[in-house]
Amino acid sequence: MEYRCVQCGFGIKTLFVQYSPGNIRLMKCENCRAVADGYIECETMLLIIDLILHKPKAYRHLLYNMLKQELANLEGLWWKSTFGYLFLDAYRSLVLKSSKEEWGLSMSFSSLLWTCGKILTDVFFENFLFLCTFLLATKIFLSRLPGAPRNKDLVLAILISSYFKIFLIAMMAWEFPSSVIFIIDLFVLSSNTMAVKVITGSAMSRCIGACLSAHAVKVLTSQML
Repeated sequence: MEYRCVQCGFGIKTLFVQYSPGNIRLMKCENCRAVADGYIECETMLLIIDLILHKPKAYRHLLYNMLKQELANLEGLWWKSTFGYLFLDAYRSLVLKSSKEEWGLSMSFSSLLWTCGKILTDVFFENFLFLCTFLLATKIFLSRLPGAPRNKDLVLAILISSYFKIFLIAMMAWEFPSSVIFIIDLFVLSSNTMAVKVITGSAMSRCIGACLSAHAVKVLTSQML
């Protein structure tokens, strides 16, 4: 992947020129004549706010320009993203399961171990079906032109854009109703949709169809398990 202008998505060779430590000049896009990536000089909190607001330029910065700088450690990013995604999914399933069943201190260690093992197995199976459905849906709904992102890039975009799952950590410290989990799921769905739109350039309706079908399969699978 190459650097992209966060305003129009046009490819650019470099984002800034550094004259001395702390002295840089941001490059302008040849297409729209605007500063290619103003987030370089912004605080991280501003980027987070724009990501929550689902601004396309924030997603372009995250999925193209930040990933380009992490290419040397891309394999480590893959492992960290996958582990974090599965861990938060497992915790989500644990919270939903504990809200439906009464777990007491008298629960035996073997029962606890069996329950945790079942949750991990279910999470792996749900996400396997989610991944297969998503990749199939991208072939059906999205136009795969020459130069389109690879399946590996699409999956990484899904993992990174699922950052809303981090809010599940707050449920470890404070008690929230289980309905909050489904609100987080909706935010994850909308964030995934925006990430797919940015990285593929397809119509929003097609991106919604691809992501919604994958999430629907995941939800139905979790209900049956």
